[in-house]
Amino acid sequence: METTYQLAHYLDIRSPDSGTHYRFQNFYIGEDAAIAGNSFGFLPFGFSGVTVTKAADNEPATLVFPNNALTRGWIETAARDYWVCDVRTVLVNANNKNDTRILSQYFSQIVAASWDTQAVKLELASVLDAVGSDLPRKRLTQQLVGSLPVTANVRF
Repeated sequence: METTYQLAHYLDIRSPDSGTHYRFQNFYIGEDAAIAGNSFGFLPFGFSGVTVTKAADNEPATLVFPNNALTRGWIETAARDYWVCDVRTVLVNANNKNDTRILSQYFSQIVAASWDTQAVKLELASVLDAVGSDLPRKRLTQQLVGSLPVTANVRF
């Protein structure tokens, strides 16, 4: 039997100051799923617009959530306080939750937000883009962004 993998995203969105965070995944509908030792609840969301390079891309990525009571409870604070995001793009074996393969990991900071009656959109700048511009909290610490890839060229 051939194994079929599908794309999914795991999101850890958190305040760099208070430690408040939320973990969501967009594959297992109505279920929690685990990755890297953490549990992620289901929330439908879209993630797009990323071009990962060593020098950053200077283009915002986007996260899109449904505009509902669950997201309205935290999204305004997240946008106002420039929360940070860790988005993992993964391949998931739909028949085996333990067979998940991380394709990429994108660390970013919220830089803008917009909404309408149906959706809330967050614009994200990669940590390298955020540090290169005049965004608040422009510091690279492991607590904020995790480990940087060894191929990244970062000057302080």
